[in-house]
Amino acid sequence: MSRVYNFCSGPAALPEAVLEKAQAELLDWHGKGVSVMEMSHRSEEFMSILASTKARLTRLLNIPDNYEIVFAQGGASTLFAQIPANLTNGFDSACYLDTGAWSTKAIKEAKKYTNVVLAGSTKDVNYTSVPDFSTLNLDEKAAYLHLTPNETIGGLEFADLPETNLPIVADLSSTILSREIDVSKYGLIYAGAQKNVGPAGVVINIIRKDLLARSNNEALPSVWSFENLAKNDSMINTPPTFAIYLADLVFEWLEAQGGVAAMEKINIEKADLLYSAIDNSGFYSNPIDVRYRSRMNVPFVLADESLEKTFLKESEEAGLRTLAGHRSVGGMRASIYNAMPIEGVKALIDFMQAFEKRYG
Repeated sequence: MSRVYNFCSGPAALPEAVLEKAQAELLDWHGKGVSVMEMSHRSEEFMSILASTKARLTRLLNIPDNYEIVFAQGGASTLFAQIPANLTNGFDSACYLDTGAWSTKAIKEAKKYTNVVLAGSTKDVNYTSVPDFSTLNLDEKAAYLHLTPNETIGGLEFADLPETNLPIVADLSSTILSREIDVSKYGLIYAGAQKNVGPAGVVINIIRKDLLARSNNEALPSVWSFENLAKNDSMINTPPTFAIYLADLVFEWLEAQGGVAAMEKINIEKADLLYSAIDNSGFYSNPIDVRYRSRMNVPFVLADESLEKTFLKESEEAGLRTLAGHRSVGGMRASIYNAMPIEGVKALIDFMQAFEKRYG
């Protein structure tokens, strides 16, 4: 069986070396005679996996000592509610920056728990750019400022952070471990695993310890409490053990590639190649302000929309899988996360150029 290049936005491609190692260990993990999927989450074996996962992530992101790593069940959409439920205790509002579909969803959920202050929005330009940070409407007495630094659907990304004394809460689902960041500038980082880390079902939370006290709210379900999760090492109930194990394998693979800095260089090269191919064509286009184009999610449209179904059919036949844009926007989208090799991007470009010659 030959593997294809999988451009799905999530669940996304995993490094082949990780899949092979997981396959080799599936029936018998380290000579214990059981699969990770079968072992108790409180066993010595799984606790060693959990400790390894946290240690590797700490090294990869240089996480300071005053932060906790918490694994929660679900996805980032779960955190859209879990975050305001935890962090707005004792506050009247929270600030949110609206830069696309996912920040809009986060705002909708937050409104169920607190007053949302809209710090800024680019809805008027169809989310093709980022608000000017110098003009943001910030309530410095709010609980936090929420950002979505990469909009997976729209293909918009920004790395700079606004100047504020508020704890910055950021959804890094699509960009975690793809570029270097300074964790100390954030109050809370959360990321669904199914894009750059592993399979769906687990969310990584990196939270500053002083914020844990805000979870002291009797109305908050115990399984949702960040403080409770941290105290119990993510073991309030059975965590998604196999997803955490695969995350550990991905982190191990990342360290072998040279870490986040090395991966960022590769990601820049991949994105530059693909955007150059789009920009140098009269057949394809990308609508995002060039200053804020995502390195991870590259949307593009064809000059002739009637050719979209043909493009998707022929690309699939060529071993280029899941290039359809999100159902809400259409077009095409190539998600080129860490696990996508540069050869996959080059194969896509070759196909795009050949398709243009046939139909352009």
